Amino acid sequence: MGELKHYTFNFGPQHPAAHGVLRLVVEVEGETVISIDPHIGLLHRATEKLMESKPYNHSIGYMDRLDYVSILPNEHAYVMAIEKLLKIKVPKRAQYIRVMFDEISRILNHLLVLGSTSLDMGALTPWFYTFREREQLMDCYEAVSGARMHANYYRPGGVLRDLPNTMPQYESYAWRSPAETASLNANRQGSLLDYIESFTEQFPERCDEYETLLTENRIWKQRSVGISAIDAQRAIALGFTGPMLRSTGYARDLRVDEPYAVYDELSFNIALGKTGDCYDRYLVRMAEMRESNRIIKQCINWLRKHPGQVIADAPKVVPPSRLSGKENMEEMIHQFKLFTEGYCLPEGEVYTCVEQPKGEFGVYLVSDGANKPYRVKIRAAGYPHLSALEALCKGHMISDVVVILASMDIVFGEIDR
Repeated sequence: MGELKHYTFNFGPQHPAAHGVLRLVVEVEGETVISIDPHIGLLHRATEKLMESKPYNHSIGYMDRLDYVSILPNEHAYVMAIEKLLKIKVPKRAQYIRVMFDEISRILNHLLVLGSTSLDMGALTPWFYTFREREQLMDCYEAVSGARMHANYYRPGGVLRDLPNTMPQYESYAWRSPAETASLNANRQGSLLDYIESFTEQFPERCDEYETLLTENRIWKQRSVGISAIDAQRAIALGFTGPMLRSTGYARDLRVDEPYAVYDELSFNIALGKTGDCYDRYLVRMAEMRESNRIIKQCINWLRKHPGQVIADAPKVVPPSRLSGKENMEEMIHQFKLFTEGYCLPEGEVYTCVEQPKGEFGVYLVSDGANKPYRVKIRAAGYPHLSALEALCKGHMISDVVVILASMDIVFGEIDR
């Protein structure tokens, strides 16, 4: 027999499972992974430096582009940092709206992970199932902000506007019968809260459908059970947070450990795994979607009973209403200056973090008293997970790398920020 040698090759960036911008230098012996060196930087957009060159209120939209699957929790962390330095008190109704949309974002995120992981394994059907529900929730983003993806909805002091009382309707056309149109509009006859409530009522049944397809599926379990298992102590040492850490059985959730907004007033459970393998990560995310649905229901009940303002009474930070800006010259000038020059924050530094669907997402903000930050550092939830890729893949097969990468739930907007 000839001498056996290790073989080194590129996995990505062209590989469809490599997110288009990840290059892995993989060393293998036969089909067993010996080492993996992740190379990033193919998407780098210098987000933190851009934020340091613009007024504070111009950078909220950058948060949407970081993790473009979990948009609003990113905004939440950033506006909380501004509020902490300005010592602004956010109205209770705005906090409940934020929590509701954070949990909608969590469901949206986990649905995409579920669909794309199954797609990476060769199963096409779950992808269509999960996008059926994603489309319904994206309509909620559009209803409050006008945008389906990059909502730009949270503001320092609250949210952009209150929840609408009507939902857009589907229209009949040549390829859609009136009966089909009426069926599509059945849950759109009331307010946005009515629409979300109808979703929460049917979503547990949808989760049952996903689990029927996957949880006891023989191929799904063969590809995920025991793959890249990790214990809690090692996961903590590697900087894991979110479902990646909770799948090891370690109960760490910022919504409970360091509650923000109104999470301390809500009832929900922390989903935990046991072995930290790919299968446990899937089970944790499935359980989290059910818990998020439960939280959204509680928010709907509270919001129905408690109308009120959705943004703080802070004229130096909050712009005047559109009506007053059109009727009053001083208000119009104030709005113009607010959106061009912004506002100044007191000198100081602050770190705020939220339990984003992928883990702990944090914003470290340093102010020197100007209208733009002196320094911004973003703690991306997925970055520590990607850095641990070699530890998770070593000793597994090449085909397992695709599954492990999918189970980590990484988005390169925040990693290559």
